[in-house]
Amino acid sequence: MIVKEKLKRIFCSHYNDMFQLAKILLYDEEEAKDIVHDIFLKMMESDIVPAEEKIRSYLMTAVRNGCLNRIRKKSFTEQVRGLYSQDIETEWQNDQERMAALKNLYDFAESYLQEPHRTIFRLRFEGGLTLKEIAQKMDMNLKTVFKYLSTSIQNVQRQYKRNKML
Repeated sequence: MIVKEKLKRIFCSHYNDMFQLAKILLYDEEEAKDIVHDIFLKMMESDIVPAEEKIRSYLMTAVRNGCLNRIRKKSFTEQVRGLYSQDIETEWQNDQERMAALKNLYDFAESYLQEPHRTIFRLRFEGGLTLKEIAQKMDMNLKTVFKYLSTSIQNVQRQYKRNKML
């Protein structure tokens, strides 16, 4: 088994970055914590520790893969629902506000994003395609599609928040 001190050092050094990536990909803090904790549990159980210079990329790849697996298991409705926490009592009252906010965000993304980011964003959120389906449709590598989409989401979120504050 992995020496506890080494695992503790790895955990302390990389947990925050891993958690932030998982949170960005899943839009859910609890699921993000689960993914990161599962990774450390698997490391502990498997007794596999990558070389020191490869630990960060190993961990971040494990987070990405864990999140993608979690997303694939969800239906499209669950994925969308995960983007916005829903309070059942106020759900009906906030539907129109949510739809307006989503439309504003989508319109903003359409005007802000360049190709191929815009097409990938549109296929994922308007077309409901999986990353694998997008990769096949656009004749791209799955990792490339993932990078384009995650970069697009981060940039749109940042720009949208910035413009909303102006």
